[in-house]
Amino acid sequence: MQFYHKRKQSAPTVIIVALIDILIVLLIFLIVTTTFKQNPAVQLSLPESRQTKEGVSDKNPNILIIDIDKKKPYFYFGGGPLASERLEEELKKRVESGSAQSLAIRADAQAPFEQIIKVMDIAKAVNITNVSAFVKKPGQK
Repeated sequence: MQFYHKRKQSAPTVIIVALIDILIVLLIFLIVTTTFKQNPAVQLSLPESRQTKEGVSDKNPNILIIDIDKKKPYFYFGGGPLASERLEEELKKRVESGSAQSLAIRADAQAPFEQIIKVMDIAKAVNITNVSAFVKKPGQK
């Protein structure tokens, strides 16, 4: 009976270059996905006020926020443009569902004042009693 001696098996080798490639791909994926930011539908330059107060937050679900741009379409609501004809019915629907009783206007500094007044009139017509505006402190970006 003949016994075979097993040869010494070498330890498995880890190919470091392949691991570095995978690490770099994962790192790039992580960097790219963490830089995605929720950009508003419209870029606004808020008016300045020395009488600013902390209060209205973008995160409060009970406050409706309407953006008013300086050019058509003036109104942006819920992340997208909204025609002025549909603004009243959208606000009425939200108020009737009980999801909001306050309105915040985020208007561009160059927005036509007529559009701001139109939003305030619509808010009053649908029984929104608390209307506020976003402003920035002088010198703030």
